[in-house]
Amino acid sequence: MTVRCETRGPVLILTIDRPGARNALDAATQAALIAQWRHLRDDGDLRVAVLTGAGEAAFCAGADLRELGAYYRSMTPLERRERGETEPGLAGLTRNFDARKPVIAAINGACLAGGLELALACDIRVAAGHATFGLPEVSRGILPGAGGTQRLPRSLPRAVAMEMILSGAPIGADAALRWGLVSRVVPAPELLDCALEIAGRIAANGPLAVRAARDAVLQGAALPLDQALRLEQFHAEPLRQSADAKEGVRAFIEKRPARFTGK
Repeated sequence: MTVRCETRGPVLILTIDRPGARNALDAATQAALIAQWRHLRDDGDLRVAVLTGAGEAAFCAGADLRELGAYYRSMTPLERRERGETEPGLAGLTRNFDARKPVIAAINGACLAGGLELALACDIRVAAGHATFGLPEVSRGILPGAGGTQRLPRSLPRAVAMEMILSGAPIGADAALRWGLVSRVVPAPELLDCALEIAGRIAANGPLAVRAARDAVLQGAALPLDQALRLEQFHAEPLRQSADAKEGVRAFIEKRPARFTGK
């Protein structure tokens, strides 16, 4: 298997397991990831996922270039565009799919090309101190076509994102933290524990509230503020009538952890 899967309570841990290929995404790996994202979406007991790579050299180096030529020859540009409108994007996460649950990227090394685009499609990113981030596609005569030209400028100051996209030059973990590309940088041995600590905090919260808050952030990002505030209330009002909201208030009054059921 090129993707290792582990479940710890409500947390799904996915590890891209091709360290000899810098965890590049071949067809088998992408198919395995697509299946796991669907599993995350459909399993009511799962509340959050952590995605990482095997080894310490790379989180993911992007699409496996040895397969790209055959892929491009297998269909016309029009056919590729039509498939791109409906099929899941790179690794099943960059386009046309939403598991409706948070995904945390634990970036354990080089996070390049499609690997960075995959990380950008995650909700939270934490990194080891030696991690690097880059979109080197222009140096290969192509562009970052799995969301890189769109998500990176939404995650970084425009000038920083443009330099990375147009020069292809990578940045280190400290710069990624400074510009807000990642939320934490920790020593490599602590990386998975860091991601799992965040995942545990998320999983302990009301799952309906987590989903609604995530939806509100993602759906409101491109709206004017007045419309986004109305959208926020659209998501907030049904929660106030939920069993989870009542349980949260009771737990606060009784000074105990809440027991959320997702209802």
